[in-house]
Amino acid sequence: MRSPYDLEISETCPGCRFCAERLFRNLPASTLHAFDAIKSLSLYPKGATLFVEGQQPRGVFVLCAGRVKLTESSPEGKTVIVRLAEPGEVLGLSATISGEPYHLTAETIEPCQADFVRRDDFLRYLREQPEVCLRVIEMLSEILRAAHTQIRSFGKAHSAAERLARLLLCWGERMGDSTQEGIHLKLPLTHQEIAQMIGASRETVSRLLGELRNQQIISLNGSGLLIRDKDALLAKAGH
Repeated sequence: MRSPYDLEISETCPGCRFCAERLFRNLPASTLHAFDAIKSLSLYPKGATLFVEGQQPRGVFVLCAGRVKLTESSPEGKTVIVRLAEPGEVLGLSATISGEPYHLTAETIEPCQADFVRRDDFLRYLREQPEVCLRVIEMLSEILRAAHTQIRSFGKAHSAAERLARLLLCWGERMGDSTQEGIHLKLPLTHQEIAQMIGASRETVSRLLGELRNQQIISLNGSGLLIRDKDALLAKAGH
């Protein structure tokens, strides 16, 4: 399984991680203590909302444990899941820097722990810590690159079957455990939420998963999934 701090982006895994370890790596103790002085640690239950699309930015959240789904509303009023955030990511960064409203909604999909830093405190911290400011600029560049990669990756997928295969490969890379049987992972989303992520209906997702199972490309056991034939799944993804 990949490290939660691995920032490599591949064609099959268009998401990326903007991790706190990268933000603070090898910085003086005084810089770290200054951050500790402005953050507040909170625990959130499953289904808690950290911030809402269109809301004025209150600050940033450094995700310490758990996963968060990031969603936006389509022009048709549907909810689209953009990606999942994992431990180490800094959420709400671009809105906090620009002062523009959050362009996504962040909701926990399991119990989470996160550090929160108020916008005024975070901006003052960046002004006082130039090296951290440069690293934040790098992170914003990563956000743009990840968005471009995701558009390019899913843009190449002409069918829901291809998009689903790419998503499963992405999850396998990010959160799967490789064994002799294949890649084991726990599906982090329901069939309905997967549908919101790939632009399909819940019925389509259930049917496609069933077809992959019948073709012995994957195995399903509740929320557990085993990628038995990665090469076949890559072919389904158009690779």
